[in-house]
Order: sequence, then structure tokens, then C-alpha cells
Amino acid sequence: MPENWTIQDLLRVTSPYLGKKGIDNPRLDAEVLLAFLLGTDRVDLYLNFDQPLTEKEISGYRTLIRRRVSREPLQYITGHQEFWSLDFAVDRRVLIPRPETELLVEKALELAGGPHSPPVERTEILDLGTGAGPIAVTLAHELPSARIVATDISGDSLQVARLNATNHGVLDRLILRCGDLWEALEEADGPFHLIVSNPPYVAGEEFPDLPPEVRDFEPESALLAGEKGFYYVERIIREALPYIRQDGWLMVEMAPSHTEKALRLMDDMKGYASSLRIRDYSGRYRVAMGRKA
Repeated sequence: MPENWTIQDLLRVTSPYLGKKGIDNPRLDAEVLLAFLLGTDRVDLYLNFDQPLTEKEISGYRTLIRRRVSREPLQYITGHQEFWSLDFAVDRRVLIPRPETELLVEKALELAGGPHSPPVERTEILDLGTGAGPIAVTLAHELPSARIVATDISGDSLQVARLNATNHGVLDRLILRCGDLWEALEEADGPFHLIVSNPPYVAGEEFPDLPPEVRDFEPESALLAGEKGFYYVERIIREALPYIRQDGWLMVEMAPSHTEKALRLMDDMKGYASSLRIRDYSGRYRVAMGRKA
């Protein structure tokens, strides 16, 4: 063991240790945690490989590694997650934003800011179940003229969303409402040109088999959606029409296995003029969307 630990020494020992403990991407996690501890970035670690570390720094790093070995998500340890190239604060009150949810943002921007966007001065958008606010805050960041209402049943989640909206300078264009889906809305809210949602969609029967980072740390209320995982998706599709403007759109993220069922439900209801499903960046159907007749 080295007498004076350097950055290179610590990473050389820690990476295989994390790998033996079943951590995916052990080298990446080791680097991210050390950069976080030292208040720098991963590139600077490589530029300062021979930098000696103090006993306090080594002790602090051990604490972070123990947390990661317990399978606490990296994002909760550092308090940050990137989404749409923006930095979002996260903690155990909120679901960690996933890369696949960027698909919702991409399609929403095409509808609200593209050549087929509504011919209005201000696009009205609703984000149901906003969590940490990645969808709503990103849309507000990209669409300065839009008015966005974001709801969540968890007041704790909305505190994190408010922090992220403040950090990105969009709080003045983002209205946060607490309540269960539509119950959160006030009379002045809506109808909307666009409703987007990434609701819970994990089936109860699947929950025990989730990775421990998800199962043991992320809020169950942001994950579970009944025995089959379709409860909230079905509610949103069935109940959304009165809140959508004519020719407006509903877009919902869901489990890939549920997208075909969601399209059949939209077609059976007759209130949606057209419906389609969109593949995520890994090629799996992830978003179902329908236009109000």
C-alpha cells in the first residue's frame, strides 16, 4: 500500500473494489465520486494524477465509496443529474431523471416550438407528475414564451422542482401545483395545447426484481402503478380530454410493453383523432401520444 496516496493510487485500488461489489461502470463511479469530493471534474483528475491526498480527503472518499457499495445511486450521493445538458438537483425525495425521458422533451419541442406549433402567442403546457421538474424546467428553458403548469402529488418533490426552476431562471414562467393529477389544477389552469407526463409505470409484480439502486432508494410512489403498471397511464388517457384544447396533444411515457395497449385505448375512446407511439434512443417504444379530435 502506498505511503502517500495520490489520485492515481486511489482510483487504481477503488475501481476493481467497486467492480467486485457488483457496481456497474466501477471506474466511472470511482472517478465521479473522487471528483465530487475534491470539487473538480473528471478531466482534472487525469491532469493531476500525481496529486497527493490528505487524510481528511481519503477518509471522506471512503465514506462516499461505502455509500455506493450499499447501492445508493451515484446521483443521490452527489446530488446532481444531467438532463438535456442541464444540471438538476436530485435527492431521495424525487425519482432520478432518466435519459429516455428526454424523448418526451424532444417531441414536445417539435409540437410546441416547431413548424406545426399552435399559432398562438403563448403555448399552454401541463406536466403531470413533474418530480424534480426535468420536463417542465427544460421546456420552460427552451420555450421562453410558453406558460407551463407542473403538478405532483408530493409536496417534497415540488420543493426540489422549485429549486431546479430557480437554478435555471424559469420559476417566473412555471406554476407548481400539488395534488393527484387533475385535482391539483385550479380553474384558471388550462385547457392546454400540450399535456406531457412521465407517470409511475412499474408493475407491483416487477418491483422486487428492480435493481437495488431503484428498489431500495428511489421513492416508491414515483415508481409503482398497480399490479400491472398501467394504472396511471390509463387514468391519464381516459381523463385528459377535457383538459386538452382542440387539436392539442397528450404525450405519455410508459413501459414499452404498454404502448400498444395505450394506443388501443385512445382509439376505442373516439376522442383522439390520431395516435402513435415513438421509439426511444435504444429502439424501444417508450411514448404514446394522441391528438384531441
